[in-house]
Parts: sequence; structure tokens; C-alpha cells
Amino acid sequence: MHVREQTEDRERSGLSTFASLAKDSHGREIDEEQDPVRTCFQRDRDRILHSKSFRRLMHKTQVFIAPAGDHYRTRLTHTLEVSQISRTIARALSLNEDLAEAIALGHDVGHTPFGHAGEAALDDALRARDPAQRFRHYEQSLRVLAVLERLNLTHETLEGIGGHSKGRSDLVAYDGENCPSLEGAVVRVADRIAYLNHDLDDALRAGWLRIEDLPSEIVEIGETHGTRIGQMVIDLIENSAGKPMVGFGARMLELTNFMKEYLFESFYLDYPSRLPHVVEAQGLVHALFDHYANRPKLLPNGYSGLQGVVDYVSGMTDRYAARLHGELFPAAAPLSIAYV
Repeated sequence: MHVREQTEDRERSGLSTFASLAKDSHGREIDEEQDPVRTCFQRDRDRILHSKSFRRLMHKTQVFIAPAGDHYRTRLTHTLEVSQISRTIARALSLNEDLAEAIALGHDVGHTPFGHAGEAALDDALRARDPAQRFRHYEQSLRVLAVLERLNLTHETLEGIGGHSKGRSDLVAYDGENCPSLEGAVVRVADRIAYLNHDLDDALRAGWLRIEDLPSEIVEIGETHGTRIGQMVIDLIENSAGKPMVGFGARMLELTNFMKEYLFESFYLDYPSRLPHVVEAQGLVHALFDHYANRPKLLPNGYSGLQGVVDYVSGMTDRYAARLHGELFPAAAPLSIAYV
């Protein structure tokens, strides 16, 4: 018996009846011979981890664009925090930890340079060319993994990645009706737990917010970064164990949704109006998109048409986009932020 088969047997006997089992996977678009050691979900995890799109996340913005300090989150560190939280929850709920990890590692590989500011700019630029189209990073994540990198991931991993985004909507209890798998539901909530807490931590580090001014609802969750994450995770596990759903208890759900709205009003929506970086970054993305949309023959090999422009620009890191913009538009005013 292969090591993989032993692992699959342990999954069947040891995981929850609500877990996704590797043995029961719906498979890949292109059939492959099974690995003797790794399950299909473990292979998905490894393929994403070793992909170029995953490595580029280290040079993509989370919230702060080119911050001066060394300890602000990037899109890569965000992804790793989501992965860690997802694994903790999945293990505690006896769900498939490997599937949850694969979904978490791949959930943001379609993000643009300059974070959500770049995403909004690329969406605007695309709709100006074709009003019927929209740019959404989670849809681009699927395209990157399935089409551009051709990783041939399992149906379950792709489905979880495609369903992770919530925008500004409140969290709810996720089950089979509104999330394809409980592992996908875990990542969906872990993503919110991670970014609320690390973005608050970064905002406090930057002096944007002051800890003594935090509302009592946030302090009620916990007085430190680690305590808040821990309390959210514990509450989620206690209220989801043995159930075909993943969700907080009523009070934690209320507090978490409050924290999300507080950060939107006090930080996310305020940040663009107070710093020139966001406007600069969005103008840069617009300029690059328009340049190649007007001159598609200048696209690198492997990219073509309007979709090729979207793929090329969205795949850029912050520093590559800034460097390329300087080469294409040497007469433009220099950015107020430096990239090395």
C-alpha cells in the first residue's frame, strides 16, 4: 500500500463526516497518475507553493503601498497568515487540513499590484474598454492557476479559491448552501480574521489609529493582536464543532462585523484620501493598461488581446509595475514613493 493510500484511509476513518476526502475528490480537468506519497490536495498545495504567481506575492501590496518600515504586511505574509489560521481551524474541526491549506495559499494569487487600489484601477480601465467586463481578483486567481500556470488543480481547490471573497459584506454561518465545502468556508472566515487583525496591527504601527481610541467592541474581543485572533478562532471552533457549518457565535459575529465596519470607515476608506500613494498607484495601473491595450503587439510572448493586457498588468509586482512605468513614460512626474 502506498503512503498516499494510508493517508487516504486515515482521512476516511479520522475526519469529520462533513470533511472533504481526497479519495472522493472530483478530480482534475486532465487526469493524472496518482502520486505514491501525496494525496491530490497535498499536490495542489505544493503546486501552488512552488508557482511563480505565489512567489510574486512577496512584492505585492496588502494595504500600505511601499511602507518605510520592514514589518508591514505584504500580500504574501497575509496569505501565510490565512493559511496558518485555516489549518488551525480545519484541524480542530476534523476537516481536511490539506485542502484548506491549498485553498488558502492560492486564494490571492490573482491580486494586482498595489492591492485593492490597483484592483479598482484595473477594473475601471477594463470597463472603459468593455463595459460588459469586470476585474475581480478571485476570478483572476482561478485564471492564473488554471490557465496561465496550468497547474491542473483539483475541482475542490479551484472551487474553494473561487468562493473565498466576501467584499465588504458581513460574515454569516457558511454551510453547503453558500460555500462549496466546509474547508472553503474555513478559508473564507480565516481570510477575514487575518486581514482584520493584521490590518489593524499595521494601522496602529503606522500611527493611523491609536490603541487608546479603539472602540470597546474591539477591546472586548481582546486587548492584543494575538489575543483577538485567538478568541475569534476559539469561538469559531466552539460554535462549529460537529456541525455541517462554519460560523461564529452570535456575539462574536456581531463584534467581528463591527470591527470590519470600523476599519472600513476609519482606515480603508480614509487611507486613499490622506495619502497620494493610492492616486499615484491607480494612475500608474491605468497608464500601463492603456499603453498595452492601445498597442497589443507590444505585449510579451504568451499574452494577446484585451485579456492578455489584463493578465500581464494584474500579474505585475508593485516594483516591476513602477519600473516599467518609468521606462515607458520617462517624462512623467516621478513617483513620491521609491521602489528598489
